[in-house]
Amino acid sequence: MRREDVRGTWLESHFRWQIRSFWFTLLWTALGLLTLPLLIGWLILTAAGIWLIYRIVKGGVYLYEKRRLPV
Repeated sequence: MRREDVRGTWLESHFRWQIRSFWFTLLWTALGLLTLPLLIGWLILTAAGIWLIYRIVKGGVYLYEKRRLPV
């Protein structure tokens, strides 16, 4: 909703980061749940969880430092 308000500022990269984090996590979680009976789903879900934690921490660090996130 507020994406237009931050266009052209350092916060724009944070909005993009959050949106991409959400959609990729949703994609990998769905794939992990679908492959859960094959047992590879556990690996996919674990990797998706670790990746999401990484994205949250990195985004938080850059936000605290008021820096633009890399694309």
